[in-house]
Amino acid sequence: MESNQSSFVNPVLLKYLYDITPEEMITINSRTKGFSDDEITHFCMIYRSKRKDPQTILLLCLLGLVAVSGIHRFVLGQIGMGILYFFTGGLCLVGTIVDAVNYKNLATEYNGNMIAETLTMLNMIQK
Repeated sequence: MESNQSSFVNPVLLKYLYDITPEEMITINSRTKGFSDDEITHFCMIYRSKRKDPQTILLLCLLGLVAVSGIHRFVLGQIGMGILYFFTGGLCLVGTIVDAVNYKNLATEYNGNMIAETLTMLNMIQK
């Protein structure tokens, strides 16, 4: 059997980020290639505090169907959309239903931005 180095996942990533999605793991693994274990540990600690779990986004979105719409948008840092959803009842519930279907995409996009932000911050710290 042939060993493929590109599919190797650092055990430090698995230790600290055991509950992330496969898409996140692939992105993080490719972006942290060549990092030392200490650098990866530092990245994991910062990123773990910033990331949003897709199931949490789904629950907050579904809460908008029965209570206050737009909470999930505020949590994702989309303040303008959160205000719009709040005052329009989730765009008459249509926007909330669409977001409930696309909750994974919302969380994946946010988490991708947080990966980039964390790596940028770490590069600033190292200089």
